[in-house]
Formats: sequence, structure tokens, C-alpha cells
Amino acid sequence: MFQIVFRIPGLNLPVYGYGLMLVVAFLVCAYVARAMAGRIGLDGEAFINAALIAMLTGIVGARVSDVLENWHEFFNPQRSVIEGLFDAVNIRSGGLTFYGGFILATPCCIVYGIRKRLPILRSMDIVAPVLMIGLGLGRIGCYLNGCCYGELCRPSFGAALTEFPYYSNPYIEQFNRGLIHPAEVLLTPAPGGGSELKTPQQVHADGLESIARQEHSLPVQPTQLYSCLTALLLAALLLAYWTLPHLDGRVFALMMMIEGPSRFLLEMLRVEPPVFNRVIAGFPVSMSLSMVIGLAVFAAGGLMWLLVGALKSSENTGNFAHAH
Repeated sequence: MFQIVFRIPGLNLPVYGYGLMLVVAFLVCAYVARAMAGRIGLDGEAFINAALIAMLTGIVGARVSDVLENWHEFFNPQRSVIEGLFDAVNIRSGGLTFYGGFILATPCCIVYGIRKRLPILRSMDIVAPVLMIGLGLGRIGCYLNGCCYGELCRPSFGAALTEFPYYSNPYIEQFNRGLIHPAEVLLTPAPGGGSELKTPQQVHADGLESIARQEHSLPVQPTQLYSCLTALLLAALLLAYWTLPHLDGRVFALMMMIEGPSRFLLEMLRVEPPVFNRVIAGFPVSMSLSMVIGLAVFAAGGLMWLLVGALKSSENTGNFAHAH
């Protein structure tokens, strides 16, 4: 975990790993999208602008989704409204839900494509693998930041990769659950009673860095890396399919049909609050918001696949009737 990758010399300004990977993802996605567009004779510069629109609207949608999903953490009786609002807009700590960004950025980019008179379905097929590349690179940022982590796992699973340092998101969450017990000098009285962790600033002021460096979270599943690998593999599959003869729109549809179930499975390993709790056929079913949306994305992808085929069939029928 490297929340701060380095500091700008002379200014001492921190460069956060999460934000750095967002910039890297944008640059890579813009380059790939422009190259793919140029290959089929479309305006590559328009796709760079679309990538910028997708990044900005995606960040807004992703943050809003995360705040709604974790509303109880941002706005609870023990915190002031100002503190909650500040944390809600502070994305340096991570907290960007992919599906929230996807839901807002997609229509915004479609509107932009219509205004630029781009072939929408063909353009969406370019976006599909590029989107997965961006997701994969963004998950590296999640790993550096210590967010989007998974459930506890046994040390033999790979503790060297999955233990996070003091005051990381997993460490704070496990401390609040009473799973880890840091040194007393790292604790301070909480306003509502009990104890809370000293912030990194307090640790520095008290000269406790050496003690804090010895503290680590319990091993957790590195779901950020699983998601990164899954997204990049899916991007490679989509790029391969894009080079083959296909109906316009089906690359994007294929992306949704595969990404939805893969996200559903990954969510089983992640620490996310459930939004759906039911007993179905005698079995308890609990799903996070991303699991619910993942199922919807899969269904939307299947519907899009069928509609694209039906649209093509109707066009062929119309052309045949016109010819006769």
C-alpha cells in the first residue's frame, strides 16, 4: 500500500497512488480509443474528448454511488454534517464505485456521440475494451490506496500481499470490529467514549512512527488485484472479438454479459454492506449493491445482444423487400 507515492520536490506536495493511477488510466484509455477509432476511420480526437467526459462524469457518479451505499459511515450521529460532507467529496481516500460511474458516464458519452454524429453502436464497441482497461488500471490504484479490499483470509493464502499498514482502511475496519488490538500508545479517547486510533498526524507529532510501522491489518483477500486481472483479461477478449466480423454493438453487449457475473463473483470475497437480504426457498440470500447491479448489467447485456441481432435482421428484411 502506497497512498502517497512520492512528493513533488520543492513544493512538498503529495502525489497519491489512487489519483496517479486514475491519470494513468485516462491517458492509456484515451490513446487506445484513438488508435481503435483511427483503425476504422472514425475521428480519434472525438474519442479523447469522450474519455475526458467519461472520467469526469464517472468520478462524480462513482462517488455518489459509494456515498449512498455507505451512507451510515459518512453521516452518523457521532459526526457533524460538515465532517460528513467533507468526507463525501474527498476522493483521496478512495471510495469510487465502478457501477456508479458507469451508470452516469454511459448516457453522457452517448449524448456526446450523438452531438458529434458518431455511429453510436460502433463507438460503444470501441469503448467496451477501453473501459475494462481503465477499470483494471484503476484497481491498481485501489490496491495502493488500501480500499476495495476483501474478506479475511488465512495467512497461508498470501499474507505478504494482503496485510495493510496502520490506519489503512482494512486496519481501521478491523479495529472497529475488535479484531485487532494496537499498542495503547496508538489509542486516544473517543468523543463518545471508548478509544479510537490516533491519526497519522497525531502519530507523527507524538513520535510514534516506529511503533505504528510494526502494526498491520489481518490478512485480507487482495480483491483489487483479482479485479485488475479479470478486467485486463476481459479487455483482451473484447479486443480480440472486436477484430473479428461482428454486429455493431455486440462487443459492448458481450462486455456487460461477462463483466456483470464476474463482478458478482468477486463481490463474494469483498467487504461490502448488503442491500438485499431475503430468504429464498429456505436459503438466506444477501447481496451488496454491486451484486444487484451486476445482475442487472448481465441482463442488459443479454438484451442488447438480442436487440442488435433483431435490428440487423429487420434491416436485412427491409433491404430485401426494397430490392424486390
